Amino acid sequence: MGVVIGETAEVGDNVTLYQGVTLGGTSLRREKRHPTLERNVVVGTGGAVIGAITIGEGSRVGAGSVVVNDVPPNSVVVGVPGKVIYRDGQKVIRSVDLDHTDLPDPVAKAIEQLLDRIHALESQVAALRQVVGDEMTAPESTG
Repeated sequence: MGVVIGETAEVGDNVTLYQGVTLGGTSLRREKRHPTLERNVVVGTGGAVIGAITIGEGSRVGAGSVVVNDVPPNSVVVGVPGKVIYRDGQKVIRSVDLDHTDLPDPVAKAIEQLLDRIHALESQVAALRQVVGDEMTAPESTG
């Protein structure tokens, strides 16, 4: 349901198009204006492949991505506009990182900074106690 395949699109064998995929054109001229998907391509939910471009054999397009340029074979494309992030199993771009286990943790960072500040303050208090303690232990003069 909801898949749009333009009239000049070419779809190879064993291609998977998930829900809401668009294989769209960029003009109304009677010419090749829709994409070509080679064999074993997967386009994720809501993905859009626009224009007379080619998605190479064995490539995958991430859900919600918008691809407007050719994609080499055996690649993974994500984003708007789509960028190749893996090719032949090797990472090729670092600006898009889907490894969420490496995301920064702002709460942990704040706690770490607070702990550092507490240790610094405890050191200052200990130094002040030493000075004040020396004065407090000095014999008082009685008069």
